[in-house]
Amino acid sequence: MCLGIPGRVVHVLEGNGGMLALVDVLGAQRPINLGMLDDMDLAPGQWVLIHMGFALEVIDEAGAEEALAGLELLGRARDTEAPA
Repeated sequence: MCLGIPGRVVHVLEGNGGMLALVDVLGAQRPINLGMLDDMDLAPGQWVLIHMGFALEVIDEAGAEEALAGLELLGRARDTEAPA
């Protein structure tokens, strides 16, 4: 199992054979390699699932929201109070 993080494409970067895109991940923009995608023809606003700096698949906004919700759950502290 891998941990995929959704990011929204800002734009495909010039050069590099069109294999890099600037992607926004929760407000932080970073270059992501598109080489593992079947179709690297991405438009600004599209969502991709990212792992280790590589876009693994194109996802829709609902899929991105679902992934973000799952990641949020992973970051929450465990309730340490005993049940009443």
